[in-house]
Parts: sequence; C-alpha cells; structure tokens
Amino acid sequence: MTNTQNAQNTQNAQNTQSTQNTQHIPNSQYDRTRNRGRQATPEGTTLVIGGTGKTGRRVVERLRARGLPVRVGSRSGAPAFDWEDSRTWEAALDGVGSVYVTYYPDLAFPGAAEHIGALSKLAVAKGASRLVLLSGRGEEGAVLSENALKSSGADWTVVRSSFFHQNFDEGFFVDPVLAGELALPTGQAVEAFVDADDIADVVVAALTDIRHIGRTYEVSGPRLLGFGEVAEELSRATGRDIRYVPVSKDEYRAALAEHGLPEDFADLFETVLDGRNAHLVHGVEEAIGRKPKDFADFARETAARGVWDV
Repeated sequence: MTNTQNAQNTQNAQNTQSTQNTQHIPNSQYDRTRNRGRQATPEGTTLVIGGTGKTGRRVVERLRARGLPVRVGSRSGAPAFDWEDSRTWEAALDGVGSVYVTYYPDLAFPGAAEHIGALSKLAVAKGASRLVLLSGRGEEGAVLSENALKSSGADWTVVRSSFFHQNFDEGFFVDPVLAGELALPTGQAVEAFVDADDIADVVVAALTDIRHIGRTYEVSGPRLLGFGEVAEELSRATGRDIRYVPVSKDEYRAALAEHGLPEDFADLFETVLDGRNAHLVHGVEEAIGRKPKDFADFARETAARGVWDV
C-alpha cells in the first residue's frame, strides 16, 4: 500500500468515525445540518392514537398544556378511530401533522405490523410528517411494526418500553392488587418497570423537538424488581398484605379467558420475562435529561389517592 493510499484510508476512517459519533450527539452540528428546514413541531394537529389510554392520555394533557392542537384517537373520539376498522382512519388523519402511535392489544400480536404499516403510509399520504411509535422492549414481533412505520417515509422516533407502573392501578393488574393476590406466570423474573408519566414526557419531546428524529429510546425505571418485590412495595404503600403467587402459563391463560382478555398475553409474559430485559436502560435520561420515577414513589403516590382502598 502506498503512503498516499494509506493517508487516504486513514482520513476516510477518521471521517467515518466522526460521522458515527456525531449521529449520537443531540444538538451537534450534524443534527443541525441534517434537520435544517424541519420544524420543531410539525404544522397541523397531533393525532394521539389511544388518547384515552395510559400514555396517550398523558401525552394529550401535555400537548394541550403547551397550547398545541390535539385530536384524541379512540373509538369514542370525534371522529372515531378504531384499529379494527380501517374505514375510520382517514377522517381521524384529516389535517394531522404528527401522530403518536400506540397499538392494542400489543405490537407483538399477529396482524399488528400490517396495521401499523398501512396506517403509517396513509398518515404520510394525508400530510403527516412525524410519527412516534410506542413499542416494547425485547419483542421481536414489535420490531416488525417498527420497521413498517419507519418505511412510511415520515420522520420517526421509536420508544421501547418496559412494563408500566400503571398496569397496577389502571391496567389489568389492578383487580389482583385489590384482591391482595398477584397470580402471574412470571416465576423469579425481574423487570425494570417504568412510569407512564416518564414515557409521556419522552413522547412529547419526540413530537416537539427535531433532535429526536431517527432515534430509538429504550426506557425503563431505575431498578429491577421481581414480582414478589412488587408485592412487597404495594403492601408497604397500602398497609395491606398483598402476595405474589407464581402460576403456570396454562393456569394464567385460563384466567385471562375467564376475564375476556387475550390469551396471547400469557405467551407474551413468557417471552419478554425470559431474562432478555433483565437489565436497566437509560432512554429517559437520554431523551429528557432526568432520572425516571422509582416504583416505590409511584406506589406511595397512588396509595395516597385511594386507588387501592378496599
């Protein structure tokens, strides 16, 4: 190799390394150049799909507090939005510049990627330029939906979440908490539970700040907890005895069917609680520069509101 070729290769390597580094530094010269001409918040209304749900409701509240136009995407909305009825999508997307996309029952379930892809392409065709997707940590099926959204041509951000704190006071764990027994097929698995308020803050940042375009944030709480430890925290906060009882997947599947909930949740528990997510991630700090809320603080604040009083 000649000295000239060696010098060129060295310079190319330095340039490549420099580009790779600046891609991960918010507010760098790279980001300002890449995002020149993009608006912090796209013109038009923000459609919040699942706008009455755990994270969606909080995103709606935050956007309205900023004086930004918001449309709640739900079956009871005006116009209505229903994932299972694509005829409702077009009216919900009229005049929309950005969309927060949440999917029920879960992105890992069959058919989700097809729905996400079709909705994303329609949103872009209708004029939306920014899409923010709530995804799940460690879910291979969810990655298919992420890729479908990314291929729409819109500016995108993906927020991959752990289990919510709010599953215990707004979701399908609330009745077991009230009954004093968490019977789940989770064994000794640990999870880095995250607060829906933290997720909402990250989502709003992504909807209103160009520095988050093209980023995938994995978000979790500040510590790992087993479900037995969760029961202990809930007992401490409520002053009641709340127990964790490990059950088999088949037993849990039967319980889901009895309550009219998708039995696929049993398979999802087995998948995402197999140890793949048994570590902390730092997307909250990366996106908004502060620590996430601890489960003990959530439990204490929620108990003080009387949600778990019996």
